[in-house]
Amino acid sequence: MKTVPAANPWLAAVAPSPIGETKRWVLGRTFPADRPLIDLSQAVPGYPPALELRKHLGELLLDPAMHGYTPILGLPTLRETYAAHLSSFYGARIGADEVGITSGCNQAFCLALMSIAQAGDQVILPRPHYFNHDMWMRMQGVEPVSLDFRPGSGAVPNAEDAEKLIGPRTRAIVLISPNNPTGAVYPRATIHAFYELAKKHGIALLLDETYKDFLPEGERPHGLFDEPDWQGTLVHLYSFSKVFALTGYRVGGVTAGAGLMAEIEKAMDCVSICPPRLGQEAALYGLRNLLPWARKNTEGLKARADLLGQGLQKSNRWRLVSIGAYFAYVEHPFADQPSTAVSKRLADEENLLTIPGDMFGAGQERFVRLAFANVTDDKIPAVLERLERFGESGPA
Repeated sequence: MKTVPAANPWLAAVAPSPIGETKRWVLGRTFPADRPLIDLSQAVPGYPPALELRKHLGELLLDPAMHGYTPILGLPTLRETYAAHLSSFYGARIGADEVGITSGCNQAFCLALMSIAQAGDQVILPRPHYFNHDMWMRMQGVEPVSLDFRPGSGAVPNAEDAEKLIGPRTRAIVLISPNNPTGAVYPRATIHAFYELAKKHGIALLLDETYKDFLPEGERPHGLFDEPDWQGTLVHLYSFSKVFALTGYRVGGVTAGAGLMAEIEKAMDCVSICPPRLGQEAALYGLRNLLPWARKNTEGLKARADLLGQGLQKSNRWRLVSIGAYFAYVEHPFADQPSTAVSKRLADEENLLTIPGDMFGAGQERFVRLAFANVTDDKIPAVLERLERFGESGPA
C-alpha cells in the first residue's frame, strides 16, 4: 500500500487563506434582485485596466519577443522607469540597481523575508496583520511577534511598544501604510520612529506601501530615502496591481540595498525565474502613460471612503476604528459573539460578504474589515443600510 509523504509541519500548521474561506460562505448561493450579494471581502479595484492599456497589450502579444524570459529581476527599462518614479515620488535618488520587479507584492515580501530571516528568527508584525504576511512567516519557521495598537490610536502602532518586543532573535519589523486590513495611514513621524528603531537595533524595516498611490495628491508619506544609509535598514515593497488595476497580472516591486538585492535575485530565480513578461509590460505602460488616469480613480475612491466613513460615524452600533485607501476597520455591536460568527451572519442574513477580524490575528474578535474599493458608489448606501438593519436584529 502506497503512503503519502508527510506534509511540511510548518506548512501544515498554517490555516488556509481567509479569502478562500469567506468566498465559500456564499459559494453556490443565488441572491434576490432586491438584495444582491455585495462583496466587501477581497481588495480588488472595482474597475478594469484602462482600455488603452488593454489595446496596447493586445498588440504586444503579436510580437514574438513578448513570450520569452526576461532578466531575473525584471526588464531593465521597467527597473529604470520604476526607480525614476520612486525618485520623483519621494524626492530622493533611487538607482535602477536598487529595485527589482517581482510577481506581485506578495512575492516581494516572501523573497525579502527569505533573504533576511531564517527558521527560529522573530519578526515584529503589527496586529491586526495582513494574513499572508503571517502565513508566510509561519511556513518558513519564522515567529511573528504581534504588536498591538493602542486604544484610540486609529489603529496606528507605536514604536515604543515595538522596542519592548525586540530580542536577540528579532530580524525585522513589518509596516504597511496605508494599512491592510485597517486602512490606517501612518503619520510620517510614526514611520520615521520605526525606521530609527530598526536602525538602532541593526534589524530591517520592511515597509509595504502597496497603497501609496491612494494618498492625497502631493503627499510624501516619509523621507526615508533621504537617509544616506537607508540601504542598511529599509526594504521597500510595492504593487502595481491596485494603481493600474492589474491584480491578475502579478507584478510588484522591491527596493533594497545591493547586498540584499543579490540574495533576493537568487531566491527569485528559483521561485519563478522572472516576473511575467506581460505584467511587466503593463506596469511599464502604466508608469509612462496612466498616472493621470490612476489619480482620477484615487479621487473617486477617496469620495467613496468619505461616504462610507460618514455613514459609519453616524451609526449607534458600528464603531469606525480606521478608514483609508481600500479598507475600513469597524467594531461590531455584538460583544458576546466572535467576529467570524458575525461575518457569517452578515453573509447569510444580509448577503454582505466581509472578512472577520479573527482572521487578522488573535484579539481581533470585535472587528470586521470592509474592503470598499471593489464596489461602486451607489452600493454604499445599501451597505450602510444592511449593516444598520443587521445591528438592530440582535444576536441570533
